[in-house]
Amino acid sequence: MLVAVIGPVEPALLTAWVDHYRSLGIERFVLGFHFTDCAPADRRIKVQAACRELGITPTTVSHGPWHEHTNTRLRDLLRVEAGDGWHLLADSDEFQVYPAPMDELIAQAERRTGTVGGLMLDRVADDGTLTGWTSGVKALDAAYPLGGFFTHHLLRGDPRKVVLAHSRVPVDSGNHRAEGHRPANRPPVIVHHFKWRSGVAEDVERRALHCADGTWQTASPAWLSEARQFMGHLVQHGGRINVDDPRFGLRPVSLGTVPAWWAAEATQLVGAWRPPVYGRA
Repeated sequence: MLVAVIGPVEPALLTAWVDHYRSLGIERFVLGFHFTDCAPADRRIKVQAACRELGITPTTVSHGPWHEHTNTRLRDLLRVEAGDGWHLLADSDEFQVYPAPMDELIAQAERRTGTVGGLMLDRVADDGTLTGWTSGVKALDAAYPLGGFFTHHLLRGDPRKVVLAHSRVPVDSGNHRAEGHRPANRPPVIVHHFKWRSGVAEDVERRALHCADGTWQTASPAWLSEARQFMGHLVQHGGRINVDDPRFGLRPVSLGTVPAWWAAEATQLVGAWRPPVYGRA
C-alpha cells in the first residue's frame, strides 16, 4: 500500500502519479491532504475532486502552516491507518522505478533491514526552464526529459529515500532515513523527482520567507539553505536550471528504462553522501 501526504499539486500530476503506481501493482492508497492558507481555493477543490475521481477517499484533510514536522506527523498517522505490512512511501512528485522486481526487494529486506532504499533522479526540461506540461504520465516524462543529481550537487540536499518500509520501522522526516535500518539494496531504486516544474520558484521563495520569519517552524537549517541556494541559482542563470553544468550530470532518461549508468553512479553516490555542515564554506 502507498502512504503519502499531498499538497495543492496540479490535479494532472496527482492523476499521473496514481496511474504510475497502479501500473506497479499498488492497489491501496492511504493519502492525506494538507493545505496552507496561501494555497488557492480552486486548486484545493480540484485536486481533491481528482482524488475522488480516481476512486480514492483521503484519510484526512488538514489546513495550516507547513512546519518541518507537519508532513512527518501526518505521514505517521497515515501509516498507523495503513496497518501492518509494507508501506511504499512517495511524495506526489516522486515516481519510483524499480531496477529489480519489487517483491524480490521486499523479500531481501524482510531478512535484513526492513527497508528498501532509493535515490532521487531530478527531472528537468531540456533547456532548464521551469515549464508546465500537459496531462498524462507520458507527457510528464516528455516535458522533463533530462535526469541528474541537481538536489545533491547544488542544494546539498539528501538525495537518499526510504521507498519501502515495514510498518514496524520508523522513518525520519522527508523519508530520507530510518535510524538503525539502513537500506542494503544495491543499486537503489530510481526516484524520478519531478519537482522542477512551473510554479516551483514561487513555492520555494514562499518557503524561504516563512522559514526566515518563523511562520513555518523548522529545527534544521537545511530548508532555508536549500531554498536560498535554488533561488540564487535561478538569478545567476536567467530563471533556468543550468543544464550544462557538469556537476549535475543531466542526460536523457525515461520512466520506461533503467539507464545503463544507474547502478554504478547511484551506488557510488549513496555510499559517498554525507550531510552538509552548515555555516562553513
